[in-house]
Amino acid sequence: MALSESTAQQIAAHISQTTGQSFQIKSQRSVSGGCINQAMQLSDGQRSFFLKLNQANQLAMFEAERDGLQEMVASQSIRVPQPLCCGVAAGSGYIVMEWLELGGGNSWEKMGQQLAAMHQYTSDKGYGWHRDNTIGETPQNNGWRDDWVEFWRDRRLGPQFSFAHAKGGHFPRRDELMNAIPRLLAGHVPTASLLHGDLWSGNAAITTAGEPIIFDPATYYGDPETDLAMTELFGRFPQAFYQAYDSVNPIDSGYEVRKPLYNLYHVLNHYNLFGGGYSDQANRAIAQILS
Repeated sequence: MALSESTAQQIAAHISQTTGQSFQIKSQRSVSGGCINQAMQLSDGQRSFFLKLNQANQLAMFEAERDGLQEMVASQSIRVPQPLCCGVAAGSGYIVMEWLELGGGNSWEKMGQQLAAMHQYTSDKGYGWHRDNTIGETPQNNGWRDDWVEFWRDRRLGPQFSFAHAKGGHFPRRDELMNAIPRLLAGHVPTASLLHGDLWSGNAAITTAGEPIIFDPATYYGDPETDLAMTELFGRFPQAFYQAYDSVNPIDSGYEVRKPLYNLYHVLNHYNLFGGGYSDQANRAIAQILS
């Protein structure tokens, strides 16, 4: 779907102002950008940009995405799309970022090394972030906590269960699981590492230049294992990725035990976003965690 003339003009003007170079949209085409937002490539024949659109009331989601990308840029570790600007144009909220050509390639070893380097970028404020954001369209509360058990229980699983119950989800062993979290994470005090937060295979790629890139973050500071766990949830990354990651940031032996607990967050979120069989998947995960 093409942009309206008014929307196109306002976004082009914002790009021109931000880059300091005049930009007029001569071509626009829809591209894959997930199921939450409309995504497009904008070009003036020489330069191209990536645009994501949603309703105007979703501007805060894009502002948080911009801040998350900037946080990862500051870590000087792994490539992310450079955000340019975000705002509201003719009733649509939007974010514009640099256009990167994706082309496959086999740089997964480098991806593992660079993600491990990003996870060595840490916070001295505890677990969380300076602002709330979203995981998909689901609100994600990032209020700082000093205790990882409390953060994962109260800032992550608790809200997802609440949203799921409001949607009619039925999780008979929810309370048992929540009460078990201190035991399940006993003795585990992870570094408060900069996280992508939503690192499944659809949010990682290799550019045509062979450069690893990650995008569409749900940024916060927390346990690096949560990023690793999600890379295994919906189609595992190549083995070279994990070997390279481990060579830079050794993976703790308890990771395999904690992985289902961390991925439960994303399964619940998928139920909240899409419904369907994700409630059954969540209940199976809860049974596995408590077994």
